[in-house]
Amino acid sequence: MDRLKNKVAIVTGGAGGCGLAAAELFASEGAKVGIIDLPSSSGHEEARRIIDNGGEAMFSPADVSDSSQVNKAVKEIEDRFGAITVLMNHAGTLSAGPFLETAEEDWDRLMEVNVKSMFLVTKAVLPGMIKSGGGSIICTSSISGVVGTPMEVLYCTSKGACHMFARAIAVEYRDSNIRSNAICPGFIATAHGRKELELLRSFGVDASEDDIKNMQGRLCEPREVASAALFLASDESSFVNGAHLFADNGYTAL
Repeated sequence: MDRLKNKVAIVTGGAGGCGLAAAELFASEGAKVGIIDLPSSSGHEEARRIIDNGGEAMFSPADVSDSSQVNKAVKEIEDRFGAITVLMNHAGTLSAGPFLETAEEDWDRLMEVNVKSMFLVTKAVLPGMIKSGGGSIICTSSISGVVGTPMEVLYCTSKGACHMFARAIAVEYRDSNIRSNAICPGFIATAHGRKELELLRSFGVDASEDDIKNMQGRLCEPREVASAALFLASDESSFVNGAHLFADNGYTAL
């Protein structure tokens, strides 16, 4: 139970879904965990629950697309726990619909949350991570980073950017003992994931239970994504850098 002993982790989007599963698992493995999520989220309650279960955690509210809020949240966590040695850029949102009916505002918001947030949070964390001697950065991408889905041009584009962000950071900061990798889940059994499926079905995309079974056997559970993140966060993956770890039960192998 100490695979992340002496590590300090930030999980963005950590108040729910796979982000919460990762925050809980990281804490159970010995990490001090800072949860960053929207002020309206249940972040305070989730951090308290982790503490009640014997872990160390805190919640710092922020809109991860706003640099001033991000910088404030990261500083609060660093002031309490020390330099961040594990960063999970998990915060994200979705968008689905016919491309020609997509508004510019829809594009901007999705890119702000899914892509700009990685830039802002990573930039805020890196100086301390470098000074502390290194660390691990994990970006939550998707099968949609390599497989196009009808009605999800915006989402697929944002996850493709996530792929290359993780790789480019890996190359630039390898000599600082910093690893950067992406996790690419298939369809997930979270509120976010189920909403995506409902949206796709509403636009006539094949996303029934039978379709999911044929594509990946079943829905991915949040803890299965968290377990992949734990491996990348731990020293067990010390020579894994610039990789894309697919948690999709063979979806992209078909």
